[in-house]
Amino acid sequence: MERTKPSLDVAKIKKDFPIMERKIHGKPLCYLDSAATSQKPRQVIEAVSEFYSNYNANVHRAIYELGEDATRGYEGAREKIAHFINARSSSEIVFTRGTTESINIVAYGWGIKGKLGKGDEIVSTVMEHHSNHIPWFFVQDYKGVKLSWIDIDDEGYLKMEDLDRLVTERTKMVAVTQCSNVLGTINPIKEIAKKAHEVNALCLVDAAQSVPHFPVDVQNLDCDLLAFSGHKMLGPTGIGVLYGKEKVLEEMEPMLGGGEMIREVHLGRATWNDVPWKFEGGTPDPAGAVGLGAAIDYLSSLGMQNVRKHEIELNAYGLEMLGKIKGIRILGPMDPKKRGGLIAFTIPEAHPHDIAAILDAEGIAIRSGHNCAQPLMERCGIPATARASFYVYNSPEDIDRLIKGLKKVQEVFA
Repeated sequence: MERTKPSLDVAKIKKDFPIMERKIHGKPLCYLDSAATSQKPRQVIEAVSEFYSNYNANVHRAIYELGEDATRGYEGAREKIAHFINARSSSEIVFTRGTTESINIVAYGWGIKGKLGKGDEIVSTVMEHHSNHIPWFFVQDYKGVKLSWIDIDDEGYLKMEDLDRLVTERTKMVAVTQCSNVLGTINPIKEIAKKAHEVNALCLVDAAQSVPHFPVDVQNLDCDLLAFSGHKMLGPTGIGVLYGKEKVLEEMEPMLGGGEMIREVHLGRATWNDVPWKFEGGTPDPAGAVGLGAAIDYLSSLGMQNVRKHEIELNAYGLEMLGKIKGIRILGPMDPKKRGGLIAFTIPEAHPHDIAAILDAEGIAIRSGHNCAQPLMERCGIPATARASFYVYNSPEDIDRLIKGLKKVQEVFA
């Protein structure tokens, strides 16, 4: 494949990531597991260190200068996030611990504590991460609602005819990933949200694999709720986001009680704070929020269109080179423009864990296993995959190292 001028200066970007200087088994680190968690640039690490070093205090609860500085940092990060995904207002941005907690907040506050009842239905897909399955199982158990799932075709695309068949007047929620963490498939969220709204249902989007990798505009998508994690987009672990249309958030009940979510408390009764704070019970994570804000600054400086172009380039090269390996099965669309920056695959003679172990000896980090998507594994008729995922610090040379490592795998199992 002829290589054109890259969309990102990866050599320069890599210098911002201290961990990239590390050797693994005596070899330079080749990190191909960003779909699990991304590495952190020095700018994010320094922003978190700066918070703890110079203005560590609890937010919203102090009138002294440290507390005011901390609150400005925390709420300033909320503003950055709102702008990043084009929310109408920062009041539509709820800080959580990550995508999983965000979806659970909705399942509890809208589902279990909401007006759902027997006969109501929730529609999802077979390609969801466990975090977008299990919370709805809880709702099913508590409220007696019916769950149904949109299937995929042989290329890994959703069967949109299933959407038309499954979404009915009884449907109250359509919960779908924007980008599969196994197939890489990018789903037509705008179309799905429109279909949900036609029957007065809500649309929730798992954006853990989309917001970090390409421009996401919640107003354009017209989704009602959207969840993503900071640690997958160069930010710290333990911080995430739940976006919700203000009217939807106002109608939901909070999951955690205590701290900033309270307006008034009396013996035996209480009233809740305004959104988004009514969902942020307990002591929040201002350092995490500040770190996520720094990550957004970093990604914005690169340009999310450039991040996306870079990953398409890596997809194209990766699909081409992996496709030359005898017997390999690549999951998901073969069009590099229709998938996120990851490629999951199997090799007949080697279990994915063996593949990962051999690659680790070469300094290459990939994911192996069911990728927290066992229903999808069952649908594809396999127990697990090996998965290489790309981000801003990866280059075609990383893919070359992966291919060289996979040849060693085949030599071991020949």
